[in-house]
Amino acid sequence: MTIQVARLSDPAVRAFVTAVNAHDREAFEAVLAPGATMSDDGSDHDLADWTEREIFSSHGHMDVDNESRGGHALVVRYSNDTWGEMKTRWSFTVDGGKVIRFETGQA
Repeated sequence: MTIQVARLSDPAVRAFVTAVNAHDREAFEAVLAPGATMSDDGSDHDLADWTEREIFSSHGHMDVDNESRGGHALVVRYSNDTWGEMKTRWSFTVDGGKVIRFETGQA
């Protein structure tokens, strides 16, 4: 059962998912702290390059199935035009209301 984005516990994570699903690059960048970092399947990537490829140019979308750790860990059915739909995990480090790091990978 999908969790409505508006019901996600952490405001920064909620804003992150909202921005991804709206394909709103400006809102997405606003939720990230300066110097934010990310990894995919255990490998660090350039955040701007990865998000352009995996989210914005490929129409990424997150359907949240589960949240834990106060909303900082999600299990998501993630889809985009490149890979189709897959079950993924997302882990967020939030400081001062901004995402300073996120990690994703297949669940």
